[in-house]
Amino acid sequence: MRYFPAFLDLSSRTSLLVGGGELALRKLRLLLKADARVTLVAPRLSAEMAELADDRRVEWMCRPFMAADVQGRALAIAASGKAEVDEDVAAAAQAAGVAINVVDRPDLCSFITPAIIDRNPLVIGISSGGDAPILTRQLRAKIEALLPARLGDLTRFAGSFRSAVGATITEGAARRRFWERFFSGPVADEVLAGRETAAREAMLGLINGRAAQDREPGSVAIVGAGPGDPDLLTFKAMRRLQEADVILYDKLVGPEIIDYARRDAERIYVGKAKANHSKSQDEINALMAEHALAGKRVVRLKGGDPFIFGRGGEEMDYLESRGVAVEVVPGVTAAAGCAAAAGIPLTLRGTALAVTFLTGHARDGEPDLDWASLASGKQTLAVYMGVSTAEIVAQRLIEHGLAASTPVAVIENGTRSDQRVVTGRLHELNDRLQREGIAGPALIIIGEVAARALATEGAALTRELAVLPQAVAV
Repeated sequence: MRYFPAFLDLSSRTSLLVGGGELALRKLRLLLKADARVTLVAPRLSAEMAELADDRRVEWMCRPFMAADVQGRALAIAASGKAEVDEDVAAAAQAAGVAINVVDRPDLCSFITPAIIDRNPLVIGISSGGDAPILTRQLRAKIEALLPARLGDLTRFAGSFRSAVGATITEGAARRRFWERFFSGPVADEVLAGRETAAREAMLGLINGRAAQDREPGSVAIVGAGPGDPDLLTFKAMRRLQEADVILYDKLVGPEIIDYARRDAERIYVGKAKANHSKSQDEINALMAEHALAGKRVVRLKGGDPFIFGRGGEEMDYLESRGVAVEVVPGVTAAAGCAAAAGIPLTLRGTALAVTFLTGHARDGEPDLDWASLASGKQTLAVYMGVSTAEIVAQRLIEHGLAASTPVAVIENGTRSDQRVVTGRLHELNDRLQREGIAGPALIIIGEVAARALATEGAALTRELAVLPQAVAV
């Protein structure tokens, strides 16, 4: 982040505002809403500014700005609309070590003011770092439309019971879960409907009831994170990430996805690569069970879909055999996500009537597959974890009747900003991988549909190494 988001308490200090027109008027309204004391410097004031300046919290200095005006201020805002004046204010504030905001001049700002959604005491700020103020206003409008009008009442209501809940439910995780249930439960609905008296009676029953004291059992959610693009996370996956106490994740899960987790969640890297296992599968299973049996909500976050070459079934069986509640949250599997990102339809009428997912992973050098079946018919083969065994996969398919000229496409880092697509023919698959240094994660697509591989608009780098006769150059 370029800017660190923070909320300032201005009620006990004085802020400086320079300007007397429309720009300054907007800032003065915000400062007064925050109960700030304001020193206002301007030779003249608009009619609306003059009306606001009568507020007892505002001291109007009817004169031009002077450098000494910034001394001792909590912050300074330059909104005169005159470039030379605003630049002078910025220079003086920077020299005095005072935080400065210059309207429409992010290059002169040490802080910026976001688009604000006010449900006092709940406040939401949205910022684009000054790059797209219209976008932030549009986002504010969309979020405003989603939020109940009495959300501030709900916030105050919860705050009034915070001490009582803390005294009754002393364990931190249990207290957090109580509040999670409260905000999605009927008592909160009563507050939002304006029936606060009934809500208070119900809240006392919640706090003093047995449910508040009982320790909730732990659980594990085996969650598919998709092929890499965080926008392909499902809503349920997002919710489970934000609820988790412990997250176990592998190397196929990027930091952008982990960032959706609760900031206080424990994060454990358990990535596995060929011949380089951070944690063995047995250790991963034991970790999940240990944390869940200790009453924690665990998320086992996996690239793609946990039930497609993700060992999710093994993990579910292990946990259920030990009495741990398990939920599986499916994800977009690599074949679907990567093929779509590369512009390749996995099935195509008249060309590919079926699609087969297979793994190129092999403990003894060669995958144990039904090569004759895979080499027959109009179908697409999507090979997971096949970079290291690509040569033997291609050789066996050709031996069993699949044409050596069959189109192939290799999608490296599919759906991500650094996605790369390499196309060619089956007989040269391994040569292409070696020449281009494809190391993975990569998905190999074999079949006539691979000839349609196109660079996607959002890819940072895509090179088509061989233009096939069936392909259309774009």
